[in-house]
Amino acid sequence: MNYAVLLSGGTGTRISSDIPKQYVRAGEYMIVTRALKTLTGSGNIDSVCIVADPAWREEIDKDIRSCGLDESRIIGFADPGKTRQGSIYNALEFILVNKKDPTLDNAADDTVLIHDAARPMLKQETIAQCYDALPGHDGVMPVLPMKDTVYYSEDGMEVSKLLDRSRIFAGQVPELFRLMPYHEANKKLLPDDILRINGASEPAVMAGMDIVMIPGDEGNFKITTDADMDRFRELAGK
Repeated sequence: MNYAVLLSGGTGTRISSDIPKQYVRAGEYMIVTRALKTLTGSGNIDSVCIVADPAWREEIDKDIRSCGLDESRIIGFADPGKTRQGSIYNALEFILVNKKDPTLDNAADDTVLIHDAARPMLKQETIAQCYDALPGHDGVMPVLPMKDTVYYSEDGMEVSKLLDRSRIFAGQVPELFRLMPYHEANKKLLPDDILRINGASEPAVMAGMDIVMIPGDEGNFKITTDADMDRFRELAGK
């Protein structure tokens, strides 16, 4: 089974809005629903777990019904964690407990794709490229090359050295992993080390999992600031 996790538990404090950015409506539905529509519309994904605060789940359910999304492909909701990686771990636990019929598939073949609701411009092509690249590896991460000259500073005040930007990449989502080894990699970081994780692939790399990189998509940007929201609305035509 190929599972997906849609992270929608953040607060979006840098956006000028009285509600979290992922629940802002742009046209007929919320931003989170745009990302969910892409995931449920993928032929590679069997089931989606949504990480969301209980206070927003009814609103998400309403959007799912009004937009005609395939509810059978949504396994349910997991609770947000203290951090983003904590939310991911909660979703992994939810998936393992709520697998629809574990007798129908080999757990060793299960995969999980991690995506953020705040990246609503995800393309089906990107999802497909992740799955196409997975055979022979433990995970896949889309990346973007560094365009600017990159420097390293020991104290944050002075330049210590120039870094080779040809060897440095910016990670994107969605990130795809083999479910069982990825779950185990996260479990090993409990209870405290997982709180210091910054990226979804970090636990996998720390555990020695083989993560292959594929070209990312400049258009798959994260809505973090008001400028990002304006960019999204312009691209979405809303």
